[in-house]
Amino acid sequence: MADRESAEPATDEPTTMSNPEPTTTAETDSDESTGESAAAAAADRPAIAATDLSHAFGDVRVLDGVSLSVAPSEIVALVGPNGSGKSTLLRFLARVRAPDEGTVTIGASDGRARVGYLPQQPGFRAGFSATDTLEFYAQFVDDPVDVADVLERVGLADAADRRVDALSGGMTRLLGLGRALVGDPAVVVLDEPASGLDPGMVERLFDIVSDLADAGVAVVLSSHNLGPVERTADRVVVLDGGRFVADGDPRAVVESVGAADLQTAFGDLVATEEVTGR
Repeated sequence: MADRESAEPATDEPTTMSNPEPTTTAETDSDESTGESAAAAAADRPAIAATDLSHAFGDVRVLDGVSLSVAPSEIVALVGPNGSGKSTLLRFLARVRAPDEGTVTIGASDGRARVGYLPQQPGFRAGFSATDTLEFYAQFVDDPVDVADVLERVGLADAADRRVDALSGGMTRLLGLGRALVGDPAVVVLDEPASGLDPGMVERLFDIVSDLADAGVAVVLSSHNLGPVERTADRVVVLDGGRFVADGDPRAVVESVGAADLQTAFGDLVATEEVTGR
């Protein structure tokens, strides 16, 4: 993918004082160096970082000490067999649930701490319209939300006044994506966002994901649609047996097993039997 550029924080202007003490060149260079170092540190700070996450459901250990760091403007695709723990990990990243062990830190350099989350099965009030639904969630964020714009972004402008119970399954998922975008989050976590979408909707979904990254948002998603993942993601993380078995850019993951594409590589990397996690 093309490199994305993020805005650099403005540097402070020097303060004018009466009868100032002479300033040496060395002091000025030191001040500038300190400011540049601080800016570089902020730019290098991950948007979200998970450290040593472990979790079990009863006797089944679903995650076993996994760590993941995602930078602003980065798209990370989490892939794995059904039941490999992808949804559990995404819930932890979205901070809707806490792991047995480990930490999740939101560290966006612009101070935004909100995470937008699309669960695998979004639920909405059936009698609400699409507009009513997003206006409801807009109450819980600090800044005003242009609900019409959000619906336009996710392709639901023509269904703005349609009741939720009259939306197709794919349209309901797009509404869930819209809910995740309310409040301009620094991080967006999407659990199987392409599930139930027709090919045109899938293409639009991944275009939206690319647009979010271009705007500086860190995106973590899971998907079985490995063709769009291979074309769109900056990194692919393969989860199997509660651990990461591969982590790299899509081409590197494919080449690591001598495969022709990500779909083939995935089959080579994971166990043939599905695990029993969630």
